[in-house]
Amino acid sequence: MKRTPIKRKTPIKAKAPMKRKAAPKKASKPKMTPIRRSAKGQPCQVRVPGICNGNPETTVLAHLNGGGMGTKARDIHGAFCCSACHEWLDGGYVQTGTFRDTRDLYHLEGIVRTQRILIEQGLIEMRGAA
Repeated sequence: MKRTPIKRKTPIKAKAPMKRKAAPKKASKPKMTPIRRSAKGQPCQVRVPGICNGNPETTVLAHLNGGGMGTKARDIHGAFCCSACHEWLDGGYVQTGTFRDTRDLYHLEGIVRTQRILIEQGLIEMRGAA
């Protein structure tokens, strides 16, 4: 049984050239907002017992988790935190046998204390509060 080849009505179009992938974006330096700048020299507000180094020279703003993939939470959701407590919040709590909910509690307490300081400094404002 002899088969005849199928003939095309339209010619085969050339495929488009392969698209180049965009170069990966360079990690940009975090924007130094007034709230982030205000952390310098402040006492640690997270104060994890047995972890906190109490050195205000190492204090930075430690943001809450949950800002979304590749993003941070807003600055009002951060706590003034020494380098030792910040390292503990970022995963060191696991080595100390601490549960995640305990870590979150220390962080949230620090955020509340930090917000009080930021209100006093005039960096965040309460509107409509009685």
